Amino acid sequence: MKTLDIYKTLKYLSLFNEINTNINKITIDTRKIEKNDCYIGIKGEKNDGNKFFMDAFEKGASLVILDNFEMTDEINDYLVKNNKSIIVVENTIKALGDLAKYKRSLFYSPVVAITGSAGKTSTKDVIYSILKEKYKAHKTIGNQNNHLGLPLTILSLEEDNEVLVLEMGMNHLGEISYLTSIAKPDVAIITNVGTAHIGNLGSRENILKAKLEILEGLNPNGVLIINNDNDLLHKWYLENKDKYHIITIGIYNKSDYMANIIEKNEWSSTFSCNNVIYKVPVGGEHFIYNALAGVATGKEFNVSDEEIKDGILNFELSSNRMSLITTNGYTIIDDSYNANFDSMSYAIKYLGSLSGRSIAVLGTMKELGSYSEDLHKKIGIVVKNEKIDILVTVGDEASYINEGAIEAGYNKENSYHFKDNKTAIEFINTIKKQEDNILVKASNSMNFKEIVDSIK
Repeated sequence: MKTLDIYKTLKYLSLFNEINTNINKITIDTRKIEKNDCYIGIKGEKNDGNKFFMDAFEKGASLVILDNFEMTDEINDYLVKNNKSIIVVENTIKALGDLAKYKRSLFYSPVVAITGSAGKTSTKDVIYSILKEKYKAHKTIGNQNNHLGLPLTILSLEEDNEVLVLEMGMNHLGEISYLTSIAKPDVAIITNVGTAHIGNLGSRENILKAKLEILEGLNPNGVLIINNDNDLLHKWYLENKDKYHIITIGIYNKSDYMANIIEKNEWSSTFSCNNVIYKVPVGGEHFIYNALAGVATGKEFNVSDEEIKDGILNFELSSNRMSLITTNGYTIIDDSYNANFDSMSYAIKYLGSLSGRSIAVLGTMKELGSYSEDLHKKIGIVVKNEKIDILVTVGDEASYINEGAIEAGYNKENSYHFKDNKTAIEFINTIKKQEDNILVKASNSMNFKEIVDSIK
């Protein structure tokens, strides 16, 4: 992108020392700056990125975009002498989104956008793996799925990219609306509607409403792929199937792409769909849904059956998401990145399907509001029903998991609660033994990666 294009795209308050040069990349992180980059200063909860503009210049940036800046004679002289430029805008987050919209308008290849209460990242990983069998694909890195991450992903597109796979997250109404207005997807996918962020949104019906905002930016000729086994999505589909081009996936409800499960074992699954057999290299029924979304998407892009098979078989999970770590004879299931009721239920069910002793290390699920006690207790019921051998919980609200499990009939002697990670780690290290399977899962703010690293 050229600096002149950036000047034309942004509605700026001030422009200091206009220059004409090519911009290598756009970033909000001074640690990643290289020569001829553009730095955008974002004010966060802890740090104000506006303050680091000189650091950005010294590391090679040609242009910085700020929303809190006072010019001095010294800075002006520096800009002129070093061929640097500063744009002052009203809001740098909006500026980032506006630049991404501009970049998206120049990207004539298709965009796939994925949202849902659970499974967004793994579905994105599967779809990317399938599409890159035939195309030069680009995807959201990790979970950078918000008002900062999505624009940065679009801005990192290369000229020869042929398809873009984006993940969209939210915790309030209106957020998906904003993201889809930037992304303008050609294929939209809703993995499910659960209880994630219900504390902010108030009800599952509002969560559905928030996820459906993805339709606002969908290409008029685009397609929506939904999980037809999800109760709210199924109901919505029956009421709206004639209004949109909808493709359904499912295992239980009749769907366009329906899995007939042939084999499910501890580490993989095999299913047939429309007379083609696919193997998923990760255990758990929820990954079959991810694979089905991949099959449906692949077919929309004319990817062959063999290429889809290879893409599913070879896909790589993002870190800290159902990552299997085998060490010293036992297996850690690292799903520590985040948690909500649905994803935690899936993980516990998977743990319960494994041979060997099962240890569930579970932490607080955040953003549940007034629903927190009830949903944590329901997780306890899942623990009891899946016959988990040892339950370890960490964090104030996670204590309700214990209560729910014991109330449902779980053996109290096998249930342990700790207030912090340190004491939980000490306990786990005293009880773990060979052939154990240890699930570690909680909301990201619980820092359960610390537990994973300490019990390896």
